[in-house]
Amino acid sequence: MGRFDDMEKRELQVIKTVGENGEEVNLKLLDIVTVNDFDYALLLPVDEDLEQEECEVILMRLKQDTSEYVFETIEDDEEFNLVSEAILCEEGYENLADDEDYEE
Repeated sequence: MGRFDDMEKRELQVIKTVGENGEEVNLKLLDIVTVNDFDYALLLPVDEDLEQEECEVILMRLKQDTSEYVFETIEDDEEFNLVSEAILCEEGYENLADDEDYEE
């Protein structure tokens, strides 16, 4: 059984963050993965479903700021590619690589 097989059956944590234009964005936290001692979050907009033909999975860096976590955009292409490859190599994420929007 892959990691996403029971995704619709369980309650996902909803994260509220601020988008690029300053608007509030609600995202479902799919998973947190660690690559090279840094944590990264896989997020999905609340209005999207993993079973949709086209869905946008968002990858963000997690940084602990005192007692809370802060989600940061990954600006460095090399870091993004490294984390993407590490995630796609994990069991349960193979189907993300089949997405036409995924770029190596």
